[in-house]
Amino acid sequence: MYNVKYPGIDDLIRKAKKRMPKFAFEYLDGGCNEDVNLFKNTADIREIELIPYYLREYKVPEMKTELFGHTYDAPFGISPVGLQGLMWPNSPQILAKAAVEHNIPFILSTVSTASIEDIGQITDGKFWFQLYHPAKDELRDDMFLRLEDAGCKTLVVLSDVPSFGYRPRDIRNGLAMPPQMTLKNILEICTHPVWALSTLYYGTPNFATMKKYMPKGLDMKQLGQYMNKTFSGRITPERLQTIRDRWKGNLVMKGVASTEDVEKAIKYGIDGVIVSNHGGRQLDAGQSAIKSLEPIVEEFKGKIKIMMDSGVRTGPDIARTLASGAEFAFLGRTFMYSVAALGAEGGDHAITILKMQLQQVLDQVCCAKPESLNEHLFKK
Repeated sequence: MYNVKYPGIDDLIRKAKKRMPKFAFEYLDGGCNEDVNLFKNTADIREIELIPYYLREYKVPEMKTELFGHTYDAPFGISPVGLQGLMWPNSPQILAKAAVEHNIPFILSTVSTASIEDIGQITDGKFWFQLYHPAKDELRDDMFLRLEDAGCKTLVVLSDVPSFGYRPRDIRNGLAMPPQMTLKNILEICTHPVWALSTLYYGTPNFATMKKYMPKGLDMKQLGQYMNKTFSGRITPERLQTIRDRWKGNLVMKGVASTEDVEKAIKYGIDGVIVSNHGGRQLDAGQSAIKSLEPIVEEFKGKIKIMMDSGVRTGPDIARTLASGAEFAFLGRTFMYSVAALGAEGGDHAITILKMQLQQVLDQVCCAKPESLNEHLFKK
C-alpha cells in the first residue's frame, strides 16, 4: 500500500524518529566512531551520474532480474539488520512478508529478533540467511540443519566483523537486549507510546535464532559477554572451505571490500559476493562501498555474482549502483525507517517507493532493463 503522505525516504526518516525511542533510532541511524564512512557511503554513490539517450527507440523498462536461478521482480533486496525487533516490534516478520509478496530477497541476520523457523514459515523457505560465524563449529552446523529444514537456499557468510564496531551512541545509550532501564531510557519509552505498546503486544525482543543455545536467566551484562564470546569466530580460509563443503545451496560472502578477498572467494567456490562495509558501522577509516566496488567489477565481472549494499537509500541510488557494475543492490536502513514510520504497512510501502523511483530513472534515461544501466554511466 502506497501512502502519499510519505513519498520520500526522508519523510519516512522524520516520521520514524518521532515514533522510536532515542536509543532505538540512534542504533539504526548511526555508524561507528565519527560516522565518516556512514555519510561517505551515500555521498559517493550520489557523485555518480547517468546519461539519458532520449532519441533511442523507447521500450517499457522491465525490472525482473535473475539471481542464482531465481527471477526476482526487481534488482534489489532487503539487507540483514541486527536487533530489528528492538528498533520496531515485529519488523523482521513485516519485511519478510513484504519481500515474498513483491518477490524480492529478504536476508535474515543471525542476530535479528526473528527465528530461522519463523521466517522460513512466513516466506515458505524463500529467504536468505546471514551467518555470523560462531566460535564453536557445532553451533554453526546445527544452524545449517535448521536452515535446511526451513528451506533456505542461500547462505550469506559475513566477513567484516572480526571485531564489533566502536559506536559511541550505543555506548552512551546503554544499548543492550533488552535495553538497559536507565531513567533516560525509561523516559524515552514512556514518551513513545506506540513503540511501547507494540513491544508489549509482541513481547520483549530477543535473539530468537540464538535462543536455543543460550543459558537461561542471563542478566544484561552476562548476555553481552555471552554474545561476544559466541561470535568471536573470525572467518578464515579454512572455515570458508568447511562451509563450502557443508553448505549445498548458494553461498555468498558479504563484507567484501578488496579484489584480494574476491579472488580468494572464487578459489573457495563462493557463488557471489556482496561488496559492503556494514553500512559504515565497522571501519570508519575504510573506503565507501561504491569505491570498493569499482576495481572488483573491473576485475571479476562475469566470474562471480557481484552485489552491493551500504549507503543505498533510494531508487536513484539503486540505479547508480547498478550502473557502476553491481548486479543487485541491497538496502537495510530504508526498510527499517519505513516500518518504524508506518508499522505493518512499512515493508510494502518502501518496496513500492523504490520500484516507482527506479522505474522512473529507467524511463528517464531510456534504459530497457537494469543490467543495461552501465551503458548510461557517465565516466569522468
